[in-house]
Order: sequence, then C-alpha cells, then structure tokens
Amino acid sequence: MSQFRFRSPSALPGFGIAYGFTWIWLSVIVLIPLGAVVLWAASLGPAQIYAIASRPQTFAALRLSFGLSLAAAALNAVFGLIVAWVLTRYSFPGRRLLDAAVDLPFALPTAVAGIALAAIYAPNGWVGSLVPFRIAYTPLGIFVALVFIGLPFVVRTLQPVLADVDRELEEASATLGARRATTVFRIVLPTLVPPLLTGFALAFARAVGEYGSVIFIAGNIPGVSEIAPLLIITRLEQFDYAGATAVATIMLALSFVVLLIVNLTEAWTRRRLGRG
Repeated sequence: MSQFRFRSPSALPGFGIAYGFTWIWLSVIVLIPLGAVVLWAASLGPAQIYAIASRPQTFAALRLSFGLSLAAAALNAVFGLIVAWVLTRYSFPGRRLLDAAVDLPFALPTAVAGIALAAIYAPNGWVGSLVPFRIAYTPLGIFVALVFIGLPFVVRTLQPVLADVDRELEEASATLGARRATTVFRIVLPTLVPPLLTGFALAFARAVGEYGSVIFIAGNIPGVSEIAPLLIITRLEQFDYAGATAVATIMLALSFVVLLIVNLTEAWTRRRLGRG
C-alpha cells in the first residue's frame, strides 16, 4: 500500500480526517438516498420496470425532458460562451449590471421564474402577443424555461478560464500574421472546450430535473408537454410508489450515462490539449 499515493504533498495536515468526512458526508447526502431509490426499483424486477418505462405517457415524458434538456444545454453552451466573452474581454457602460443579471436565475425562486415566464410568453403576454405561434403551454415554453435556468452555469464556468487565458499567445498569433478568426478558433477556443463541456454538463443536470420554473409554462398535457419530474409527482400523489420509483431510477440512469459521456469527453480533451 505504500506504493499508492492518494494525495499530493500539502502543508495543511488532516488529510485522513478530511477524506473520511468527505465520504461520510457524500454518503449521507447523495449515495444512500440514491442507493435506496435504486434498491427499491430493483425489487420491482426488470420486467415491471420495462413495462412502466414503455408506457406511452412515461416514454413521452422522458423523451421530452431529456431531449429539451440537451437542446437547452447546447444552446446555452453557444450563447453562454458569447456572454462570458463579452463580460470578460470588454469594458462598456452597464457591464456590472449585465454581469449581475446573469445570476438572476440563481436568485429567483423557481416558482417565481415560472410565473414570470408564463406571464411574458402567454398568448396575451408581452412577447407571446407579438409572435404568430404559441410559446407558453407548449414544449417550446419548456425549452425557454430550461434555457433561462441553465445559462448562468455556462457563463460562470467560462468566465474565470477566459480571464486566465494568456494574452501573449493571442499577441504572438497576430504578430505571425494570423487573422482574428484563426486566432480565435485555433488558439483561444481549444483551451475553452473543457470548461465549456463542464458548463454544458451543469446546465443539462439542472435542466433535466427542473420542476418549479417549468410547470407554470409547460401546460402539463400528458404526452405533449408533461415533463418527467411532474410525472413522478403525479405518481406519488396517486400512491403509485412503484411507478414513481421506476421513473426516478430511469431518469437517474439516463442522467448518469449522459454525464459520464460528457466527463469522458472532457477528460479526453484535456489530455489532448496537454499533449499538444
């Protein structure tokens, strides 16, 4: 065992206590509750879990939740990068106000955000009355809500990395005659891929389990605009604990697979950049 190194040398003592406390706290808060859900679902048997998952209403809710969450996280990755770039690289009047506005989805209670979005995008709302199609009470309204709550995760993940990007590399690239687009796509953006993937994963994880800001704008029509978290709540209210547990376990498994893929891609990107 002396050949294994579990930590890097540190001037601060207490690794053993901190390491043990970390596992105890993580187990109490995360591992034990999730393990209980998985064990309860496992007692149902694979056949019953598959029967619950293959129901049209369940399949539609899972497809809607995960599909829109991935789409919202992808859109936030693009526009979150632009917002983080503007806030980090430029000075302009109102910059601090814009920077503070990014954190509004963090500060607002989810129910308040949902009511505000529903009022704005309803057919008689400020925005809903100006467009020729319906936004609120449709899957598009859910997408808007998920983009709203996920944007800060991407922006706040990218900002410190952008602030630490070595400007000398950009200056050297310009000195060698590279165009601005070449500098951005060949020098700057490759270093931002790992934090961008991290922000994408955080935005997706928040969106897939979002409830409060979605139910007010979703319409909650089974098979059309019903999200998976709402389906779980409905099952619990109907005392269908087996169905609620099965749906929760399926969501947990799918979320784990998506986040694992993102984390593996991020690790591969970091290794590739390190070799480069």
